[in-house]
This record gives sequence, structure tokens and C-alpha cells, in this order.
Amino acid sequence: MMPLVGDLAAEGFPVRLTCGILGFSTQAFYKWRSRPVCDREWTDAHLTNAIVEVHGDDPEFGYRFITDELHRAGHKVGEGRVWRLCRNQRLWSTTTRKGRRSSAKTPGPAVHDDLVKRDFTAPAPNVTWLTDITEHPTGEGKLYCCAIKDVFSNRIVGYSLGDRMTADLALNALRSAVARRQPRGTVVVHSDRGGQFRSRKFRAVLKAHRLSGSMGRVSSAGDNAAMESFYALLQKNVLDRRRWRTRNELHDAIVYWIEHTYNRRRRQRSLGKLTPIEYELAFTQPAANAA
Repeated sequence: MMPLVGDLAAEGFPVRLTCGILGFSTQAFYKWRSRPVCDREWTDAHLTNAIVEVHGDDPEFGYRFITDELHRAGHKVGEGRVWRLCRNQRLWSTTTRKGRRSSAKTPGPAVHDDLVKRDFTAPAPNVTWLTDITEHPTGEGKLYCCAIKDVFSNRIVGYSLGDRMTADLALNALRSAVARRQPRGTVVVHSDRGGQFRSRKFRAVLKAHRLSGSMGRVSSAGDNAAMESFYALLQKNVLDRRRWRTRNELHDAIVYWIEHTYNRRRRQRSLGKLTPIEYELAFTQPAANAA
């Protein structure tokens, strides 16, 4: 924190005020400043700030992914050094391995209340959206898909695909849904407690578009069962149909199935044997005529 006090002092903020907010005395700051600091310690302090920022945006990132992000930002640093700084700050990936035979994700604390409570119905479009992330292997590595479903019509209103499960994956899916639907009222966006949906980036977009976040309980798949049912269909109809050589090959197959088959051609009994798009048109056209 000492370099931060010095930076703020250079911008005109009183040292006494900054030290009081950060929780240490001005004497400690001046004692630190009078003692020479080597270049490595100074660099470590600034690298730590960058690491905290990256981890705050993507809590599931371990030190290797954090190193990659630092390289993209122009920092020249090795994995060993990043591991040491992460250890000093107790910054660990929210994905942890337990034992030798199994692995499990440790969900973080909820940043939103559960506003859905397993009620996967809505009186109109753009009232409740569900979202989650799935993955599937290819010959080049895994491809991740984040989709957003409107529970009124079961229509997929936004999605994003990528080779890494980051906050940007969920962020791009949410932005695509907002751009397509342009909701005017309050929309509840329900997810699990994955780090992508708890990230500051995701919450900032929710706030910017006046969307209400919602999160289910820990280890309770039923709290997002309606989204899991969509991924079960995707698994059966696309993912498990064949082996996929490249990510682009699987990417194109998923996009085609969502846009051409699922939203436009797949009839659902819960919708009166209409497709999601037909169901929405049946609802919106009478309302428009009445207006």
C-alpha cells in the first residue's frame, strides 16, 4: 500500500488522509519512504496491483492464466514470480482439486439473492433470463459456450463461444442478449455462483443496463434446471454426435443449431407445439393489435 500512498500524494491527496483510510500511520509511510527500496520490490508492488485486478475480474484464474493476462498487458514476468505474489496475497483460483480421484469447483459467495426460486415461468418476454456455461473437447482443446435463455419462450437470446472460460465469455453473451432484445423493463438474470457471473465486469454490465442479478444455492443443480435442460439437448443433438477436429468446426455447428434448429424449427410441447420464435410472435402480435 505504501507505493499507492506515494502515487496519491503526487496527485494532491493528503498523506494523513490516505494513511488513515488504509489503516496505518503517517510515521510508517515516511519511515518506508526514507528507506531505499530496490527496483524488484517496487516492481513487485505494481505487479501485485495488476494481479489483484486480473483476479478480481476472473476469480477462477490460477497463477498460470494470470501470467498470460499480464503478458498480454505488456508485463514481462515469469510464472514462478506470479505464483509467489499470488501466494503472498492469498489469491487462489476458485477451482480447487480435492484428493487424487476427483476434482470440484469451490463456489464463491453469492453476490445476488435468488430471485427465481425454481420458478421457471414468466408472463412475458424479457422478464427472466437464465444463463450458464458448458464445455466440450475438440482436437485443438476445449470449446466453452455461455448461453442465455428467456424462460417465457425458451428462446436462446444471447450466447458466446471461446477457448477460455473467462468473465469475458459470460460478458459477451450478456451483451449480445441485451443488443438483440433491448429490454425496457426489469430483467432478472439468473445464474449459478461461477466466478464469471460474480466478476466485477459482469456485475457492471448488469448495473449499466438496469438488469437484476440472481444466483442459486451451492451444489443445487435444480436451481437452474431449465438452463441445464437446454444444455442436455445441445449435448445430445450436437456435441456428442461426432468427434470434432477443431474449435471452429464445433463453433459453427453450435451456432447453426441454435439459430436455425432450436430457435426456429424445434417445436416444444410446453409451448403448445410451437417453436420459441413462433411462441413469441403469437404473444406479441395480439398485444400489438390491441394497442
